[in-house]
Amino acid sequence: MKSALLGCALFLLPMCLFAQRDLIELLPGSDQLVYDDATGKARLIGNVSFLYQGNKMYCDSAHYYQRKNIVYAYGHVHINKRDTLNLFCDSLFYNGRTKKAKLWGNVRVRDNEYKLTTDSLDYDARKSQASYTNGGTVRSILTNEVLTSRVGYFHPESKNFFFSHNVVYKSNDIQMTTDTLRYRYSEKKTYFYGPTEIHTKDTDIYCESGWYNTQTEEGILQQNASIQRATDFISGDTLIYQPLEGTSIGRGNVYYMDSTQQISFKGDYALISDSLHYSFLTGNALAIKELDDDTMYIHADTLYSYKLDTVEYMRAHKNAGIYSTKFQCKADSIAYTPVKEKIELFRNPIVWSNGAELKGDFIDMHLSDSMVHQVTIHNHATLLMSLESDSLYNQIAGTTIIAHFNDNDLYQANVNGNAMTIFFPEDEETTDSIVTKKRMGMNRLYSSDLRIDIDSNEVTGITYLEEPDGVFYPMDQLNEDEQFVPGFNWLDALRPKSFADLLKDKSITIEPAEE
Repeated sequence: MKSALLGCALFLLPMCLFAQRDLIELLPGSDQLVYDDATGKARLIGNVSFLYQGNKMYCDSAHYYQRKNIVYAYGHVHINKRDTLNLFCDSLFYNGRTKKAKLWGNVRVRDNEYKLTTDSLDYDARKSQASYTNGGTVRSILTNEVLTSRVGYFHPESKNFFFSHNVVYKSNDIQMTTDTLRYRYSEKKTYFYGPTEIHTKDTDIYCESGWYNTQTEEGILQQNASIQRATDFISGDTLIYQPLEGTSIGRGNVYYMDSTQQISFKGDYALISDSLHYSFLTGNALAIKELDDDTMYIHADTLYSYKLDTVEYMRAHKNAGIYSTKFQCKADSIAYTPVKEKIELFRNPIVWSNGAELKGDFIDMHLSDSMVHQVTIHNHATLLMSLESDSLYNQIAGTTIIAHFNDNDLYQANVNGNAMTIFFPEDEETTDSIVTKKRMGMNRLYSSDLRIDIDSNEVTGITYLEEPDGVFYPMDQLNEDEQFVPGFNWLDALRPKSFADLLKDKSITIEPAEE
């Protein structure tokens, strides 16, 4: 729809031509004129042509009531105004006192730009309003624009136009369907009241109220609003669409999906910039990433997604968390690089995988086919493994811990600097072919560096470069003060058990471990 659409309503202004003077001026060519002095009725028959307020009128016959200021015209009615506008119909009635006119049968109104066709047309000169109620079509002479509706109202002076009931607009670039449409010609804006679909070359839009500029294609879309494009989709209570700036803004129940990255977002507010390759979400912000055989959910107060040199990055800021069925995370902020399957956790980070809990000042982890592959814990690193049957914990601490996983199960940990491990070895006893396991005691080892082999959270082997300093305590001689590594803090209560848990407030102050 171009800016001139519905400018055709201006051609209805000449209907006022009956309103100013009570006399008509006959033009040469009429076959017969019959005038009744008693009634003041003039009847014109055959090739009728006359001037009325400077406008030419042609018809097969006409009745003119001077005293009542009423005109009837019949058969091949044609009105011409200054050679710029032409009106055609089968019959016409105009009341000069009420300033109302009615046109019937094959009504066609045409100016230099547009043509209106309808079955019948009403015009109220006092209200400056024209309308049709039995279906009409507005067609551009200069372009391929066509608008159809069952009901149409035109207000030429204010340049406000209304269409309702099965409104359909088509052009080379846009197709629009709605129940009710208001058009402000001066602003080039269409306003919607009811379910509305807008289709352009590469965009499908739906809303149930709002407005849309047919020239710039920008708009504010409300109530179940959505915008579908080739590689992304956004929906929300309100969408602000600015295609020339490459920007979309969503407010209330926002959902955004980027199909190229197989990632989607939810939040209360979103800003997506195509030109900057950037998106921003806040308010219960949640990112959903489809993995090979799992789904990863990332939550934070604010989510950022951006692209640098074709690589996509995502940042979750403040109260960040991750949930998947295979691992879970919490931190103040999280950085995620999908193409590298890399996750970085900043400030009070925690990673859970099966029965293991990993913490430190900073953590970076690498995935492989949606599984945890390697987790590196930097500074004040601890790795805790719950032995739930005995309410005990196998523990590893050090300056840096590199934890290795296979199918999401921890199988090895390399500790670099100030290595310490506390674990509770098991021994098997066989009685009458029944094998039972029993905790023998607690081992505590110190070394500069350690490599620890693990199976099902049990320590199965330790390799050290230097002779360790260690001690063993039988179970009946355990000293509670020596059962934990420095900075021990089991935080399973913070662990999200579902993606819905990410949206719950499970914040806790984590004191940094002592040097």
